[in-house]
Amino acid sequence: MLVERKVKVVTDQHVIDKPSPVEEFPMRQWSLRLFLLDEDGNERPGDVFTKVVYNLHPTFENPTQTFTKPPFICSNEGWGEFEIGIDLYTTEKTKLAPIIHDLNFQQEKYEVTHTVVFKNPSQALQERLRETGPLPSDEDRPKKKGLVSKKGAQKYDYEKIAEALEKLEEEDLLRVIQLINENKGPETYIRSDVEAGEFSIDLYTMPDALTTKLWEHLTKKGLVA
Repeated sequence: MLVERKVKVVTDQHVIDKPSPVEEFPMRQWSLRLFLLDEDGNERPGDVFTKVVYNLHPTFENPTQTFTKPPFICSNEGWGEFEIGIDLYTTEKTKLAPIIHDLNFQQEKYEVTHTVVFKNPSQALQERLRETGPLPSDEDRPKKKGLVSKKGAQKYDYEKIAEALEKLEEEDLLRVIQLINENKGPETYIRSDVEAGEFSIDLYTMPDALTTKLWEHLTKKGLVA
């Protein structure tokens, strides 16, 4: 699954009263802020990112600057214009393709929007991304959200399943992972990182038989009803 989102970089800059090493170029103070945009173009906190790394011109004393809290403000002083490579790390500790931002002094404030792509985000990251717009798989969600048993008597609430899975102890969680692997379908999206101890599944891609078994297992545990 590929999920596209818009990221806005806001630049503020102004001349400051400090000597410049290059006479014809005055010293300036500048700052960058980064936001995620929703489908209506509104600014939203970039909380899908754990950190943002700005790669400045190598002549800076500290050319690689890292920030971990939205809006990831990067402030510096200098006289020259240059391109800044911006690395975005997601909540899954993976890095997106870098943004190349043009730092220039033509306006005191300007905004540039970049498109970024999240590749195969986990279930948890998908939920965060839904706060800024739908996902490619969402067209199928209404069909599966009304999933019923063969007798048409029982509906499965995927939100309850997700909440229940978070409450499982490690031993139970391993049993559930085994259950999923034994009953998954060809379209079931699973992401597993053994070294990091991470496992995630898109519940809406599970076949009906797996959903039924998972629901029954969680019911026995008293976690869903």
